[in-house]
Amino acid sequence: MHITQFLIVCPLVMLAGFIDAIVGGGGLISVPAYMLAGLPVHASIATNKLSSFCGTCISTGRYVKAGYIHLKESIPVILCALAGSAIGARIALVIPDRTFKIIMLVILPLIALYILRDRSLFEADEPYSQKRTILTAMAVAFGIGAYDGFYGPGAGTFMLLLLLKVAHMPLNDANGMAKVINLCTNLSALAVYLFSGNVYVTLGLAAAVFSIAGNYIGVSLFKKGGSKIVKPIMVAVLVLFFIKVLTEII
Repeated sequence: MHITQFLIVCPLVMLAGFIDAIVGGGGLISVPAYMLAGLPVHASIATNKLSSFCGTCISTGRYVKAGYIHLKESIPVILCALAGSAIGARIALVIPDRTFKIIMLVILPLIALYILRDRSLFEADEPYSQKRTILTAMAVAFGIGAYDGFYGPGAGTFMLLLLLKVAHMPLNDANGMAKVINLCTNLSALAVYLFSGNVYVTLGLAAAVFSIAGNYIGVSLFKKGGSKIVKPIMVAVLVLFFIKVLTEII
């Protein structure tokens, strides 16, 4: 490993951790950072799982401490996300990647426009009963889990948005739920990558320190600013995602 790789990766991973703690989607920055540092694609994805998992541990822990995560209600939702991810990986074997990306190019601008136009996006909707909320969250987690297994980028952002508007969860609870799901799916993926030998452990652990710092700052800002900072960062993530998909197709 060369010192230049650390200088490229670590600051960008810190920025990714900051964004990930608030709305998800940090991988849109951190994975390209590893690639920019010269790591192969699979190694970039694998090493990113190590640093992002460490950062997500911190943000999840802080959300638990703040009372945003209700572990009992989260367990069935997590299981649905893991099941969806396994099925999504199988779907990826039969649906052409390019077809899915073209669909995303149509959907992403519509989602961004919806977020910008809906002034009540982060205001609490009429809450469902606890049972209906959990069942709806399970369906959302299964669907986004399938997307995560099939393609992946922006899954945390989509999860947060759907938990808010479909499951009618308050912003704090939706963000906490999305975070604990992300932690569990990251752990399962990291275990596979470590076993495969694709993780650059030294670089990943160094970047993990910066990811932890970014996540810590992000949670602190979320707790202070809440919805005021979520909308612009969410739109920025969608724009980054749109650019990523467009460049891959071109």
